[in-house]
Amino acid sequence: MRNGGRRLGWRWVVVALGLALLVALPVVVSALPAGDRDTTAAELRARVLASTAQPFSGYAISTGGLTLPVSDALTPVADLLSDQTTMRAWYRGETDWRVDVVTATGETGTHRDAAGTWTWDYADQRASRGSAPDLALPTAPDLLPSALGVRLLSEATDAELSRVDPVRVAGRDALGLRYTPADDAASVSAVDVYVDEETGLPLRVVVRSADTTIPALDTRFLDLDTATPAAATTAFVPPADASISSDRDLTDVDLGRGDRAELPDVLAGLSRRSFDGVPAQIGVYGSGITVLSVTPLPGRSSQGLRAQLEATPGAVVDDLGVRITSGPLALMVAGTSQRQGGGGVYLLAGTVTLDALGAAATDLQTAGAR
Repeated sequence: MRNGGRRLGWRWVVVALGLALLVALPVVVSALPAGDRDTTAAELRARVLASTAQPFSGYAISTGGLTLPVSDALTPVADLLSDQTTMRAWYRGETDWRVDVVTATGETGTHRDAAGTWTWDYADQRASRGSAPDLALPTAPDLLPSALGVRLLSEATDAELSRVDPVRVAGRDALGLRYTPADDAASVSAVDVYVDEETGLPLRVVVRSADTTIPALDTRFLDLDTATPAAATTAFVPPADASISSDRDLTDVDLGRGDRAELPDVLAGLSRRSFDGVPAQIGVYGSGITVLSVTPLPGRSSQGLRAQLEATPGAVVDDLGVRITSGPLALMVAGTSQRQGGGGVYLLAGTVTLDALGAAATDLQTAGAR
């Protein structure tokens, strides 16, 4: 056992050294001139959306520039959006891939198959099974440039797209595409997607907000191979002695049983949209990258979260509730409990402005007064 532990320790030293070299590599190759092509923004977006069939393997790194005061239940999400995440990925198709998150102390792998996901914690020998619901909290695989680029561009209109200068990413020519949201409620000022000229894969995605020069999110490949990975690499079967549990998704969250105002069809000028499998109590509004979610909060949950938001520098506290922003992300606890004569307490979260949050809270108040 001691020898095995020693080998494992050296393994992570080697991985760390390899990642340090990979991080340094883009500094060298980015100095090389990037070739451009006479491709329109709309054509480039179409190539990105068609890239989900392209197999690949490689290393990627995501750096978040956000700081969110959140409850313990959302700490993993906050870490993703405020820290650096190093991933190695093997992709055979939309329902056949693997993404390992590598840290200084261990590794956690997510394996996707036709039925859902397996998450495997190497250090604790613990596996969890998830069903890949339509609406879920973001995880590390969502931050891969190949996945994030497709998601963010999926609803962009031609009028919101423009070309920007090409760059070199992971030693490859990457054509520049800018998505500038047109909605007045948008807190994201621009999304730059750099697309592999050969395959259409997004190689780097940079999300920016107007109030800071630091990107809210910058995710990019450090190394990329477009050969098809072996099926054995992405497949996963839990060891016989592994501890196995089931993942929770948003449909498992206790939304409370009290009567609440029916959510309106429009909030802050954003239309409500529907997703299969999402509880009716959760409202999702907007399109493209401008999205607002509204979730009822049980009283016991809202008090602690409200206090956390109020303690955040720059928090806006008024009769509507308390709201904050961190880069392009905004959070608000709005409303009052029915015991206090209100229509319920809600968590509003999304990529919208503080003014849009206030307008949405006002709309909720109006709906609750009917």
